[in-house]
Amino acid sequence: MTSARRLASASAVALVMATSGAMAQTLIPTDFFNAPIDPSAPSAIEANTLTFDRASNIITASGEVVLKRGGYTVTGQNLVYNRGTGAVHFTGAVTIRDPSGNLTETTDLEITDGMKQAFLEAMTITTYDGARITADSTDYDSALETLLVNATYAPCGECIDAKGRRIGWSMKAKRVISNSKDGSLYMEQPSLAILGIPVAWAPFLWLPDTSASALARVPRPTYSYTEKTGHTLAFTSTVYSSRWTNVILTPTLMSRQGLLLGAEWQQRFENGSFRVKGSGLYQMDQSAFTFSEAQRDWRGALQVSGSFTPIEDWTVGMSYTAFTDAAYLPDYTRTDDKSSVNEVYATYLNTNSYIDARVQSFTLLGDVTAASQGQQGQTVPTVRFEHVEELAPGAGRIEVSGKLLGVHRDLDAKGSAGATPYTFGYAGNKQHASFQAGWQNQYIGGAGFVFTPYLGGRVDAAYYDGTSATGPGETSLFNATPIAAMDLRFPMAASDGLTVHVVEPIAQLVYRGSNTTAVGITNDDAQSFVFDDTNLFSYNRFSGSDRQETGLRANIGGRYQVNFANSDYLELVAGHSLQLAGANAFAATDPAQTAAGAGLNGTASYAVLGAYGAFTPGIKIGGKLQIDTAKPSLTRAGFGASFSKDGYTAGVDYNYLAANPAAGVTSDQHEVGGSVGVPIADYWTIKASSYWDLQANSLASVSGGIQYDDGYLVIGANGRRTGPTHTSPNDTTITATFAIKAPAGFNLGYAGAVPLLNQ
Repeated sequence: MTSARRLASASAVALVMATSGAMAQTLIPTDFFNAPIDPSAPSAIEANTLTFDRASNIITASGEVVLKRGGYTVTGQNLVYNRGTGAVHFTGAVTIRDPSGNLTETTDLEITDGMKQAFLEAMTITTYDGARITADSTDYDSALETLLVNATYAPCGECIDAKGRRIGWSMKAKRVISNSKDGSLYMEQPSLAILGIPVAWAPFLWLPDTSASALARVPRPTYSYTEKTGHTLAFTSTVYSSRWTNVILTPTLMSRQGLLLGAEWQQRFENGSFRVKGSGLYQMDQSAFTFSEAQRDWRGALQVSGSFTPIEDWTVGMSYTAFTDAAYLPDYTRTDDKSSVNEVYATYLNTNSYIDARVQSFTLLGDVTAASQGQQGQTVPTVRFEHVEELAPGAGRIEVSGKLLGVHRDLDAKGSAGATPYTFGYAGNKQHASFQAGWQNQYIGGAGFVFTPYLGGRVDAAYYDGTSATGPGETSLFNATPIAAMDLRFPMAASDGLTVHVVEPIAQLVYRGSNTTAVGITNDDAQSFVFDDTNLFSYNRFSGSDRQETGLRANIGGRYQVNFANSDYLELVAGHSLQLAGANAFAATDPAQTAAGAGLNGTASYAVLGAYGAFTPGIKIGGKLQIDTAKPSLTRAGFGASFSKDGYTAGVDYNYLAANPAAGVTSDQHEVGGSVGVPIADYWTIKASSYWDLQANSLASVSGGIQYDDGYLVIGANGRRTGPTHTSPNDTTITATFAIKAPAGFNLGYAGAVPLLNQ
C-alpha cells in the first residue's frame, strides 16, 4: 500500500475510509463523505503565494492553501502541480471537510478527477492583506508570466461590509499577464467598478505595479463645471498598452467650448522613459475669457518629458512645454502649477556625493502676456555639488559644496508692494561661482557639554554684464570668506519613570570674515526669507548662494521637550540672534527687499518661539511667535490646533503679520479660521471651514463639502467661496475628489481636486 492518499471524488473517499459493514454502521456517520460532487458547483483555490519553476515545470501553491469544490474543502500548506505528468497533490498535513462538516486528516494527498479539475478551472489567490484575485482558468506561458482569464482584482476581498453593503473598487479584465520579475500587469479589456458599478473600460492597460502613479493610469470618467468651459465630461482611455508603450486618449466635451482632444504617448526603456502629451481645441465662445491672448479660435499645448539612467548613480532628463498662450493650461484645468520649466538636466547621487546640473527656462502660467515672459530668468547653467567625507573615528568630517549659477533675462523683472519697489532680476547675463569647504567634529565634555567646532571658508567669483539701465552696471567680483563657528549645547534630562523632560540651552558663535553680503552682485536665488525657530540656529540663513551673512554673530536660545508615557509630547524652541561685530548682512540694501523688516537688521534680533505638541486623544498643536523685544511688540504670529477621533475632526488657525513698511506691508494683517468634520453615517462625512479677515472685518473664504470613505474608495465634493481681500478675490470653486486606496489605507490611484467652477 502506498503512503500517498488520493481524493478522486466523494465515492472514492468513501471507499478509502469505509471498513466492514457492522463496524461502519456503528462507528461511521451515515453522511460521512458520501455526498456527490456537483460538477456545476463553483470551485476555488486560495493560497498566500503561487510560484512556477520552469526548470521542473512545477506550479506550487503554498501558505494556507484551500481547495474548494461542491461543498468539499481541502486545506494544507503546499499544493504541487506537475505540468509534465499532470499530477496534483498536497504535501504535508492535509485536512478534508465534507458538505456535512465531517473532518478527516491525512498527509500527502493526491488530487484527481473533480477536485483536480477544480484546481485547473478556477483559482482564487487570497493575499495576506485580504486582497483577492479570481480566475476562471489558469495557464503559464513562461517562467515569468501568469495568465489569468476573466480575472478580477478586488483589494477589499468580497467588497461587502458587515452590514451587507457594497464597498470599495475592483478591476476586471478578459486576460491578465502578471510578470513576476518586474511586478508588471498587462490587461486586455480591463474595466473599473466602483461600489460594484462599472464606470470605465479600456481595450488594453499595462501597469508597472500597483503604486499610486501606476493605478492613476486606470481609465476613469470625470465631470466638471466652470463658467469658462460649462459642463464638462471627459473620459481617459488607454487605447494601447504594453510593457514598453502606452497610448492614452482623453476626449473632453464641454457645453460652452466644444470638444477638446487630448492624447499622451508614454514610451519606456530598460533604463528610462519619455512622455509626449498634447491637447487642443477650437473654442466655441472666446468671450468666456477676459485675457486678450486667450481670445483666439485655436488653443492648445504640447508637453514633452523624459528621464534616463545611462550608468549607475546618474540620471539625465529633460522637459519642455509649448502652448498657444500662458493661460491655456490653467484655464482648461490641465495643471495647477503657477509656472512651467523647460530644462535639460543630469544628476549624480550616491551615499556621500550629490551633483546636479541643469539648463532651465521658466515661464509663468496664467494671464501673462508673451511679451512679459522675458522677465523670467533662464539658468544657463545652474550646477550644484555636495560631498561629505567621514574621517577616522573621532576625527570628524569634511564637507565640500559649490554652485555655479548663470542667469539670463531679456527684461528687468520689477514689481511693487504698496509704495515699496521690488526688483527681482535685471536684464542681461550674470555668472556666479561659489565654493565652500569646512571641517566639523563633535566633542562631549565630562560635565555633559556638547561642543561642535566648525572651520572652513568660502570663495565667490561673479560677473554681471550691465545690460540693464537700472542695474549695477558691468561688474565683476571676487570674494574670500573665512568661516569659524562653535556650537555649544548642554542637554539635561530628568525622568520619573513615566515622563521624560529634556532641557537644552544652546549657544552659537559664528564668524564670517567678510563684509560683502551680495556675493552674486545681483540677487537672483536668495529672495525668500522669514526669521523663525527653524533657522534660529543656522550659520547662514539666506536661501541661495547670491547672498551670505557677514561679521560676527551669536545665536542664543534653547530647547525644551517633554515626552509622556502615552507618547504625548510638547516641544518648545526659543531664542534670538546678536550681531557682535562687522557688517550686518540683514541691514544691507537689497533691490529684492530680502529680509527687509525681518527682525535681524539691528544689533539684537527679534525673539522667536516655536511650539509643537501632540496629545491624546487626537489633538495636535503648533505655533510660532516673532517679538520685537525693543518696543516690545508682536511682529508675526501663527497658531494652529487640530482634533481627530472616531471620524470627527476639528481645527482652528490664527495668523498675524504686523505692518512692515520696509517690505510694502502698510497695515496689520489678521486672519482666523476654523474647520470641522462630522460623520453623518457609515463612511459619510460632512466638512466645513471658514476664514475671516479680522483687519478688514470681512470674509476671507468659506467652504463646505461631503466625502465618502470606506477605506478603499474615496469620493467627495467641495465648494469654496473667497472674499474681497483674498489673494484670489471673489472666486467660487467647486471641486470633486476621487481616490482608490490599498487595503492598508495607502493611496493607490487618482486622488486630486478637479476644479468644477471658477468665476
